[in-house]
This record gives sequence, structure tokens and C-alpha cells, in this order.
Amino acid sequence: MIERYTRPEMGAIWDEEAKLRVWLEVELLACEALAARGEVPADVPSKLRACARVDVARMRAIEREVGHDVIAFVTSVAEHCGPEGRYLHLGLTSSDVLDTAFAVQLVRAAELLIQGATALRDAIRTQAEHHRGTVMVGRTHGIHAEPITFAVKLAGWHTEMQRNVERLQAAREAVRFGKLSGAVGVFAHLAPEIEAYVCERLGLRSEPVATQVVPRDRHAQFFTTLAIVAGAVERFAVEIRHLQRSEVGEAQEPFGGGQKGSSAMPHKRNPILVENLTGLARLVRAYAGAALEDIALWHERDISHSSVERIIGPDATIALDFMLYRMTGVVRGLVVHPEAMRANLERWRGAVFSEAVLLALVRKGLAREEAYRWVQRCGMQAMEGADFREAVGADPDISRHLPPAELAALFDLRHQLRYEEALLQRAFGGEG
Repeated sequence: MIERYTRPEMGAIWDEEAKLRVWLEVELLACEALAARGEVPADVPSKLRACARVDVARMRAIEREVGHDVIAFVTSVAEHCGPEGRYLHLGLTSSDVLDTAFAVQLVRAAELLIQGATALRDAIRTQAEHHRGTVMVGRTHGIHAEPITFAVKLAGWHTEMQRNVERLQAAREAVRFGKLSGAVGVFAHLAPEIEAYVCERLGLRSEPVATQVVPRDRHAQFFTTLAIVAGAVERFAVEIRHLQRSEVGEAQEPFGGGQKGSSAMPHKRNPILVENLTGLARLVRAYAGAALEDIALWHERDISHSSVERIIGPDATIALDFMLYRMTGVVRGLVVHPEAMRANLERWRGAVFSEAVLLALVRKGLAREEAYRWVQRCGMQAMEGADFREAVGADPDISRHLPPAELAALFDLRHQLRYEEALLQRAFGGEG
């Protein structure tokens, strides 16, 4: 059975007290910068660090009265700090704290997602290496097409996940921006150097031109990237679901010794893990849509984005973290049936080599349309149960141009799959 998701790190980023500690750090760093410029007494920052603490219960009690979370937060901290408390939030507006802290949280979440995406990518490669030469049928429109190998299928997943690692890295950098430029972004009450000091120490960059908020196209890029990564996980999940179908039986997700598939039918072994991932991908896509809606705020800012981000920030990152963790476990524990893959490949008795026969006839000088008709009628016979190899060998038009020895050579799997290693090298060769 696949191990349970037990990673506390992502949830810890969004814990209420952890969030408020980031808010507090923004406030304290701003005081340090002000002190360095002589705008508050030099001893204030050290005194504030000694007395300031997060008190969630007290903050919420104040918030119930004042109806404003940042005011409640600053008030609750100042209560512990005596006269020095008046220097908290000096020259700041709420979004200076909120957006800068949100950037810190998103960057931390992105780091964990990059780790998860990298782990999935590497698990896929391990399976691909193991299944070099594991022959199976490739399907288009759900219908048998031509032979491939399971390694090549997985190599495609691997390269997609490598792109997703790079996308997540880019998304992390897109949201690595804070702002302390005041109520409308013009630094009316704080110098730009204050913002630069705070952002640098938090591992952020200064938003070049903010309004009251960091522009939300940055966040939209982040959450749409999460949706793309979730879409990749869903693609892999859907493939495994198809391969696990009773009529296919080529691969199965892990299934524990004591696990039960159905309350009514003891024989069932359902692909519940990957079905669950398909459902979660829908949620992450929906969160991306909400983030896109947040771009168009009124003038220098309204508050319509705030309620959205309080939900999609933790939910989307935790959901995707879980998805990556679960899919990594599924890939590592994937049960593969090479014999079923080979049997399915042979189901139409060589019809998957129809293009090889077609091209051989064209190379003999036949018009493509005419050659296509000849090969197609043999293919239709195979769909009705005939042996395609025998059908083309017995076809008077085809056999007139392709003698038995030449025909036999067209059904060579080794020739069909001779570039497997080159494809795997493309997928894995440049990986660091």
C-alpha cells in the first residue's frame, strides 16, 4: 500500500501563527531600517525584538471589535511593548505587510513544490530505466496505433516534469517581490531604502512600481503554473487509469495486502489513488481561474482579491504538494505487466505494422492512395479477426510487389523501435 501523506511542512507555512510571525518580521525589519536612517531612536529595534510576540487569541479578540486584521495585529503586539510600541507600523499601510509576507509564504511554498516535482521526475526516470525494451502498443484516440516501449512513454512524462520543475522555479521568482511603498505606492511616508532593506533581508526583491499592492499578474502566474503542474499529474493519472482497466490490464497502481477495493465486490482492485488525483487537479485549475480574476483590481487597490487569496494560497499549494507526493508513490510502486502489454500489441495480429507495409509499397513505385486501399482492406480483415500478416501475404496486389521475405522484414519490432535509446538519451542526457 502506498504510504500516507504526512508532510507537515507545507501546512506549517500557512499556519495562522506562522503567518503572523512573518507579519511581525516585516514590521521589525522596517523599524530597523528606520533606526538606521535616524528616523526612530537607535535602541527601538532591539527593544521591540525583546518584547514583541504573536498572540493569536488576543489579536482575534481585538479584531472582533475593530474589524481590521492588521490593526488588531499591530495593537496586540504593541500591548506588550510599552512606549516603543508606537513605532510599529510607522509609515506603513496594511498591504505593505500583507503582500510582503504573502510573497515570503509563496516563495517557501514554491520551494517545497519544486522538491516534490523533482522527486516525481526522478521516480519516473527510475521506472523508465527499468522498462527499457518493454514493448507495448501506442494508442491514438484510444485505438491501437503502432508499437512503442513503456520506457519511451515514461520518458515523455519525465521531460514534462522537468519542464514543470523549471516552471515552478520561474513562478517562485515571479512572486519573489515585496513592497513597502505606502497607501498608493509613491513612498509618501517611507523612503524606498526602507523597502529595499526589508525585502533584501526576507529574500525578496522590491516591486518596481506598486500601487497599494503588488500587481496580481505575478500571483496569477504562480497559480496558473500550479494548475499546469496539476494537469501533468492528472495526465499521468488518467493514463494509469486507462492501463488498469480490466480490458487492458497493462499496469496498476499499488494495492496493499489488506486493502479492499469495493464494499460489495471483493474482486475489485480500483484505481482510487489516481482517480483522486484527477479530482484534485480540477480544484487546482479552479484556483488558477480565481487568481486570474484577481488581476483587475479597482484603481490602486480594492479588497476583492483578499478573500480569494486567503483560500487559494494554502489550498492550492497543499493540494498540489499532496498530488506530487501521491503520484511519486504511485510511480514508485507501479505494478507493470509486460506480458499483457505484449499480448495487447499482438491483438490485431500485426495490424500495427500497416504503415510499414504502406510505405514499402510506395517505395516500390505505387501511388500512395492505391497502396493505402490495399493495406486498408487487409487491416479491416484483421479487425474482424483475421491475421494481418497472412492477409497481406495472401493479397494478390500486395504480394505482387512485396515477396514473402520483404514482407516478413516489415514486421520487425527491433527495426520499429531502433531509436528507443536515442529518445531516452534525449530525455535523460542533459539532466543535471
